[in-house]
Amino acid sequence: MELTTWGGLRRMQTGFQLIANFLISQSLAMKIKSLLLGFTLFISSFTQAQDTFSIVAVDTVTMEVGSAGASCVDLYQTTFAGDDFLGVLIPGIGAINTQAWYDADNQANATNEMLDGWSPEEIIDWLVENDVSNAPELRQYGVVKLAFGGASAAAHTGSSTDDYKGHRVGPNYAIQGNILLGPEVLDSMEARFLNAEGDLACKLMAALQGANRVGADSRCADNGTSSLFAFLKVSPIDADMGDPGMLVSVRTHDGDGIEPIDSLQVLFNQQNYCPPTVGLNDVSAIRQMTLYPNPFNELIHVKAEIVEEYKLSVHQLDGQEITRSQISGSTTIHTEDWARGVYVVLIETEEQVLRWKIVKE
Repeated sequence: MELTTWGGLRRMQTGFQLIANFLISQSLAMKIKSLLLGFTLFISSFTQAQDTFSIVAVDTVTMEVGSAGASCVDLYQTTFAGDDFLGVLIPGIGAINTQAWYDADNQANATNEMLDGWSPEEIIDWLVENDVSNAPELRQYGVVKLAFGGASAAAHTGSSTDDYKGHRVGPNYAIQGNILLGPEVLDSMEARFLNAEGDLACKLMAALQGANRVGADSRCADNGTSSLFAFLKVSPIDADMGDPGMLVSVRTHDGDGIEPIDSLQVLFNQQNYCPPTVGLNDVSAIRQMTLYPNPFNELIHVKAEIVEEYKLSVHQLDGQEITRSQISGSTTIHTEDWARGVYVVLIETEEQVLRWKIVKE
């Protein structure tokens, strides 16, 4: 049977409701309503996205509020008007991300509660108790709010969202995701957000780059990307609600094989300047580190002018960790058993996370 359009499905749903309203027998009406609920959940599967990894954050100095996220959902096959639908920014107050079986009514309720002065914890507690479909176990939320020269944040991950699922919360940010490759996606987003230089927009963009690996949203592994769409938006304190000062977004078709976070970075760079990130043979303003040669055959040399220990790990593009060690000073990595291809080297210090993309010939 060929599926009808969303408008047709909605009309069918309305017709079922009218039938239920006109039934004389209360018991039969209850049965119809039960069937209607199942039908509603069925058609929702065509329009509601399990949005996968996202972050909300505020800057307690500039009073900016921001949201960013990405997912392996082909938005060309949905009815969402914008690529940034899961994030709500309330200038000078806070930000809310609602995802995992996204529901616009839950999002509106969260927005009203924030406007009424509720804390992130209170907002999430209320949403769990008053979910519009009585299904809080399917939802995921991130909420952050400015407060008295500081900020507070909270997150919720429903028990029935798809694995890997989880969240990370700090004083001024909340990071959440489901259907992930693993916990390393959230860990990398958090590390990059905390260590990025520049304004709030730079930190949000760095967080998304932390999830820029094949299959970060595990559904996109076959597409060779982290996701199918990505967005980032920031509102200054004097912005109008619904009209952020900065908004960049990218959507791609399933099967395109285009990495939306890379495309988003290009658009982002046209609007916002961030301090240079560390790349191959770049010199950090704090520490000097070099990886060579690139491309390489059997050995990678790490030259590090550093006294204390640091963590060094190497990953495949799909996120699988090849090796991890605690090192002090320069070292040499043996790669005789590695297959040809592209690898990512992460060096983690107390102050920053450095990232190199290297190629084995």
